[in-house]
Amino acid sequence: MQHDEVIWQVIRHNHCSYMSKIETKNFCRNPYNVTGICNRSSCPLANSRYATIREDNGVFYLYMKTIERAHMPNKLWERVKLPQNYNEALEVIDKHMMYWPKLLIHKIKQRLTKMTKTRIRMRKIALKNSEILIPIPRKQRKREARREEKAEKAAVLEKSIDEELLKRLKGKIYKDVDHEVINYPYEKFVKLVSEMAEPVEIEYVEGEEEYDDIEDLGLQFGNDDDPVGTDDEEEYNKEGHERKEEDSGLSYRKLAPRFRLEKKAKVLMEVEYEDGSKRRTNVH
Repeated sequence: MQHDEVIWQVIRHNHCSYMSKIETKNFCRNPYNVTGICNRSSCPLANSRYATIREDNGVFYLYMKTIERAHMPNKLWERVKLPQNYNEALEVIDKHMMYWPKLLIHKIKQRLTKMTKTRIRMRKIALKNSEILIPIPRKQRKREARREEKAEKAAVLEKSIDEELLKRLKGKIYKDVDHEVINYPYEKFVKLVSEMAEPVEIEYVEGEEEYDDIEDLGLQFGNDDDPVGTDDEEEYNKEGHERKEEDSGLSYRKLAPRFRLEKKAKVLMEVEYEDGSKRRTNVH
């Protein structure tokens, strides 16, 4: 059996996890507290009959607790949705809390008024183009400062180099340089060069004439006395016939220029004998 006075004595004088003590007053962190103050009339734990207003996704709800639902903790609080219109919400509160204590009804209406004003103020702030403060880490600030310092030094150096080059150019230190070309705009200069460029003439060369026969190539094979020439000729003829058998579409005459054979020079040696006779022999 629940006894409100015993619960309040335990909470007030011993320990309460929702209590927040300061020098002037004690506050309550319980979300169902209607005033946020830790006292006997506002404590949601020490009152069997209690009511409050809470917000859920921008919608106000009226929460009511009765002693008949104390044995069912999941159904302890009855929730009633309140309309967005302030006057209609007050009518709903009066309808559902007709026989409740007048002090509790007054506190609930005060809470509804305060939450409505807070919501209106939040909407006004959201509509304004207010500045958003974004915190920047200290390491990032230092890194950016170092980069800015290096960039400034590089910019001063490049600027001084440009000024020195311009000064030398105006002073005509570089005698071989044409100043008019340097001061001429780059885009117009490129356009002028492209217009002055002469078109390239392309010459077409006719292909080589095909030879009708191997004899037209001027190939001369060795005679019977030259075994090397004979072997090369036989190897050449054999290879040509093999290619012709493999690919009947490929002409033997087209293959002939690829297998050009060079004739070996003959060396003749003349030998003179004691009897006065002479004889010539081939030296390989």
